[in-house]
Amino acid sequence: MLRATGAMLGLALGDALGFPTEFQSVEMLSRSYPDWRQLPLRKEAIVTDDTQMTLSVGRALRTALAQGPLTAALFTEPLRAEFVEWWRSPENNRAPGFTCMSACAELSRRGVLWQDASRIGSKGCGANMRVAPLGLVRELTADQLAGGAQLQAALTHGHPTGLAASELTALTVRLLVDGVAPAELPARLRAHALANRTRYREDWLGDLWTRSHHHSAEKFIALGWDECLGVLDRLDRALAAPDPEADPCLVTGEGWIAEEAFATALLCFLLFPQDPVTAIRRAAYSSGDSDSLACLTGAFAGAYLGAAAWPADWAERIEYRPELLALGALWD
Repeated sequence: MLRATGAMLGLALGDALGFPTEFQSVEMLSRSYPDWRQLPLRKEAIVTDDTQMTLSVGRALRTALAQGPLTAALFTEPLRAEFVEWWRSPENNRAPGFTCMSACAELSRRGVLWQDASRIGSKGCGANMRVAPLGLVRELTADQLAGGAQLQAALTHGHPTGLAASELTALTVRLLVDGVAPAELPARLRAHALANRTRYREDWLGDLWTRSHHHSAEKFIALGWDECLGVLDRLDRALAAPDPEADPCLVTGEGWIAEEAFATALLCFLLFPQDPVTAIRRAAYSSGDSDSLACLTGAFAGAYLGAAAWPADWAERIEYRPELLALGALWD
């Protein structure tokens, strides 16, 4: 079914679909596109920093795994190098987020610990818009997936909710790759959050928590999981009375912050689990961070339905297609 390829293509297609609609209200969008189900993909399917940074994470993961089983020691430096390379790239001209840019500037300074470069107060969606590759590598253990997902977030977004939301996002991708039924996801994710609520992954994060105002690592990480549990409550309410025609941001949030990006993207996928193009259109045609929402929605849909889920003419013109396909083939 080529689920990894499907996820990589899907996240990029969602990103490209949402790029021109970002920062527009639903009312503004309706003037150009009265029917959200007909939202077109531009002829030049250009992506944003979401896909660029996902590729950075994917390359870093590939480099680390070539040296042995994934650990923080093997993953940190490739991540740092890839993020700095992205920060310096002339192609980094897609309205990148301030947190990512400022943290990467600090990461570029020799001798600066990544924990000091991390923006401990930020839980922006930059923490998890790029995390999908961690869910696609089936050889990763549950601990490696969780630790790696949190670490890639922490290099730029050190807020505990960014860490927890990144883990949940990667876990969702993994569950879908493994064939878990979409309807089972909310309960599975809630159980995971509750089971890990006070687990601080020191072997992956080091002493990151000491940069916060919390008095213990357990209280630090519990805040993140509690906020994720809160947004899962909102997701449950949305699914209890689903309204596919409503702006998905009205219940689960606009997606500028990590837990809302995760929940609203998951909502869009769960509204249309067998119709991936409609799912990413619903995410892109919204009042929130449309490119990030559609990017994550596309990752979920592609992980579940595989590469064949996407229109061939869309997949053929997506930016970075060769690298997306190469990473997908590696993980498939």
